[in-house]
Amino acid sequence: MPLVVVCGFPCSGKSRRAAELSEFFRERRRKVTAVEENLRAERNSVYGDSRKEKDLRGALKAEVERKINKDDVVIMDSLNYIKGYRYELFCLVKHAQTPHCLIHCDTAVDVCSLWNRNREPEEQYSQEIFDELVMRFEAPESRNRWDSPLFTIQKDDALPFEAIYDAVFHRKAPPPNQSTLNQPLSSTNFMYELDRVTQEMVTTILNTQKTSVPGDLITVPGANVKIELTRSLQMAELRKLRRQFISYTKMHPTENIGQIANMFVQYINRSLH
Repeated sequence: MPLVVVCGFPCSGKSRRAAELSEFFRERRRKVTAVEENLRAERNSVYGDSRKEKDLRGALKAEVERKINKDDVVIMDSLNYIKGYRYELFCLVKHAQTPHCLIHCDTAVDVCSLWNRNREPEEQYSQEIFDELVMRFEAPESRNRWDSPLFTIQKDDALPFEAIYDAVFHRKAPPPNQSTLNQPLSSTNFMYELDRVTQEMVTTILNTQKTSVPGDLITVPGANVKIELTRSLQMAELRKLRRQFISYTKMHPTENIGQIANMFVQYINRSLH
């Protein structure tokens, strides 16, 4: 099945676009299979825990891999916000020798936030989780082969159905090569590790401060550099530092994931002096 990947902020209209596209393909007598999260009330629990989120991405990817073939259509309706994860999906279609395309629901953050608040309370993202997911989102770029062909859709746009149909049924599939026969890039879990490591460090700092005084050196997991505690750090300040560090690191990623902890310690130390 050709693969259509839908991505965007939380509550950006992804499921609505996936449903519109499914209806169009069925009118063209194409079999359509949806791969979606179906989290509902569990979404805050999953996206608030980096390990649970990683397991979710793995399960969705495995389902796509099981269902993909050369004849019909798989529509993957999820956040798909990590560039490396979209690359992994691209590797799947290359291995299966079937076309794919990406639909980016490019809805403004304030509109997404409003749509989130209009959901039933048990299906809403918490504000903290919503803000975190928006911050982590790595926008697709058409110059990246795994994000191409790319269809960027604003909230009031009509889907370019014919162009999408042409992209997945009339375009030649990417040929397999050595990169698709082996594991994808070692850095595909970079955002996961960045999120996990920095969250663990924030928790450690908050807990260690309870028995520390200004002037102490704090040891955090994974770092051989210590935090020079010149004053007490509140949770709000640590969260702000973490968000700033993640934003900076996304723009300047390191090849050595093992250095994330040291980099965050150095970032905190510079901010305290």
